[in-house]
Amino acid sequence: MPRLLGPTNTGKTHHAIERMLSFPTGVIGLPLRLLAREVYNRVVAKIGSEAVALITGEEKIKPRNPAYWISTVEAMPREVHADFLAIDEIQLAADLDRGHIFTDRLLRWRGRQETLLIGAGTMEPLIRELFPGAPIFNRPRLSRLTFAGDKKISRLPPKSAIVAFSAEEVYAIAEWIKRQRGGAAVVLGALSPRTRNAQVELFQSGDVDYIVATDAIGMGLNLDVDYVAFASDRKFDGWRYRRLTPAEFGQIAGRAGRHMSDGAFGDRPLSALR
Repeated sequence: MPRLLGPTNTGKTHHAIERMLSFPTGVIGLPLRLLAREVYNRVVAKIGSEAVALITGEEKIKPRNPAYWISTVEAMPREVHADFLAIDEIQLAADLDRGHIFTDRLLRWRGRQETLLIGAGTMEPLIRELFPGAPIFNRPRLSRLTFAGDKKISRLPPKSAIVAFSAEEVYAIAEWIKRQRGGAAVVLGALSPRTRNAQVELFQSGDVDYIVATDAIGMGLNLDVDYVAFASDRKFDGWRYRRLTPAEFGQIAGRAGRHMSDGAFGDRPLSALR
């Protein structure tokens, strides 16, 4: 049972897709509905829609006899026993709301031939304790990520993502950018799948230079982001308002840059809104 650990933007999910397609059947459990849709589209582009199923809490695309199943971790199909199984972002086992689901999948779900656990390097001590002797592969980031300090929202460069921690703040920032800079894409979990996909495409196509989103974009979405701005360093985690952990900062900031393209991040861009 191999484990693939490392920071964001190191190609872990891409590797999981390639490994899955090397087996006759496979399942990948992902942390976000939007990411599941993205991976589904990538797999369909490679092998066609008749061989691939997509199962999330919002979408269900199930051809007659799929070989590969792409789903959110919560929606992973219990009746499917595949040769390959991957679980992405296993560090969410520590999450207060969703941790019990990820822990169950991590401890109990296996592929017949190979199981791949993917996540942050912070999980390495626990993984070594739970699964002694299993191989662990650490993937380094190939590009440089730098801290750019405070930067006003009016001075954010193109291809920036602004990360906020409430729907109210996301919409306020997006409205300001629309008035002052011409437009921004908005990504929230509450949006419908079609709307979320359309908003991501709006940014990816270059029709708008900015995307405003919750911290969900830290979970593996492949966006062409050069700069990540944190609207705040605090979030409500379902129990209390608290400061982001270093791992959470790294997960989100790591969205800046792609493959070998460098990225940067900064904070407190909202002075123009007040």
